Amino acid sequence: MTPFRLDRARASREIGDTVRLALPLILAQLAAVGSNVIDAVLAGHVSAHVLGAVAVGTSIWTLAIVLGIGMMMAVPPSISQLDGAGRRHEAGGVFRQAIWLALGMGVVLWFAVRHAEPLIKLIGVKPGLYINVGEFLRAISWGAPALTCYFALRGLSEGLSMTRPSMYFSLGGLLLLVPLGYIFMFGKLGLPPQGARGCGIATATVLWIEMMAFAIYVACHRNYRGLGIFDHFEWPNPRRIGALIHIGLPMAITLLAEAGLFVAAALLIGTMGEDLVAAHQVALNVAALFFMVPLGLAMAITVRVGNAVGRNDASGVRYAGFCGIGLTLVTQLVSAGFMLGVPHLIASLYTRDQTVIALASQLLVLAGLFQFSDGIQVASNGALRGLKDTRVPMAITLFAYWLVGMPVGWWLAFHMGLGARGIWMGLIAGLTIAAVLLFTRFWRSSRRHQPNTFGPVAPAATDVTILS
Repeated sequence: MTPFRLDRARASREIGDTVRLALPLILAQLAAVGSNVIDAVLAGHVSAHVLGAVAVGTSIWTLAIVLGIGMMMAVPPSISQLDGAGRRHEAGGVFRQAIWLALGMGVVLWFAVRHAEPLIKLIGVKPGLYINVGEFLRAISWGAPALTCYFALRGLSEGLSMTRPSMYFSLGGLLLLVPLGYIFMFGKLGLPPQGARGCGIATATVLWIEMMAFAIYVACHRNYRGLGIFDHFEWPNPRRIGALIHIGLPMAITLLAEAGLFVAAALLIGTMGEDLVAAHQVALNVAALFFMVPLGLAMAITVRVGNAVGRNDASGVRYAGFCGIGLTLVTQLVSAGFMLGVPHLIASLYTRDQTVIALASQLLVLAGLFQFSDGIQVASNGALRGLKDTRVPMAITLFAYWLVGMPVGWWLAFHMGLGARGIWMGLIAGLTIAAVLLFTRFWRSSRRHQPNTFGPVAPAATDVTILS
């Protein structure tokens, strides 16, 4: 094993390359959060009843989104490894199989969202909201196939280190959602007011427009020429689709485990009173907004690590991973500074209720404390995805969140009497364990691999590389 000596010039170049890749991805993720804000604002101006229906429906739709995105996250490392190996022309074959997987996943999610009544009952939705939540979900379910195909297109582009299209189409969709949501929800241009159902129709419509616009862009733009993406029709290849599922399914479960942790936390806090529920929502919204920065960086780290794997560059894997993780820590220092330094000011931007502001400030301080562990875990996971190492990270995530985070939070909240603060302390415990174990996993993996142990990358005509 050769010792790792830091080359400052190379580290500086790596950081620059990562930032250039990450900035468009961060903006794309912020646009995704912005769409939820637009839905909530428009629904709130229709009525509190519609806002409640959209809020519940969105929480269920989010679980579907997480599964779809997680599965399609197999595409960027598969493409980036081929790109790093100088075999960009083989990306078309991987992408065509990814589209079949996306269509299949989209149909499954379409069916699941349309038949989510047991989950609605489990959440304990009030009977008055039940019908409207169902209308929202049935309308938005039509966007599921577009969503998964859109992320297949994103995965292709991002795997080739072209991240600006993701930003363009995400921001474009955000701008389009405002007028469409207004038209369908309030009933304009001769259409009847449709409330929560109109919100679902608008979102599904935007998803299809985004996907089709992205597909046209890929088909026509010169940057994608020579990839053979749409050269010919290709039937599904079970072996190659299976290889993508082998990589993507653990990532889908990982994302679902994390999303489920926060959903469970919200349900537990929902039993503690309206003020605590409102305070939790404020703190969670702020934390989710800041989380888009390390998430965008993690996506860029995946591409950089995958590129190095394709080049059979063991030191490049280390530079890509550790520089990306270090860069993430810098961004988390900023977010932690805001949450720890001015929690009262941040909370006051959301509400004038002094009780809610005081409670939200306490939770924001706790959110500030887990910024570093949250950043390390998502960045380390991104680096491991670049190695196509997804099964062990899945096990680590399930252990950290559901065998540590949730039990600790429940015990502190209900047995130690700490209430919502106890739940958030449990989140800190789970994220910290995940951060330590995932970072250790990447550190050991990057030290274990020497030149020639990464590849060669498997031919796209027969399979997709799996490294674990």
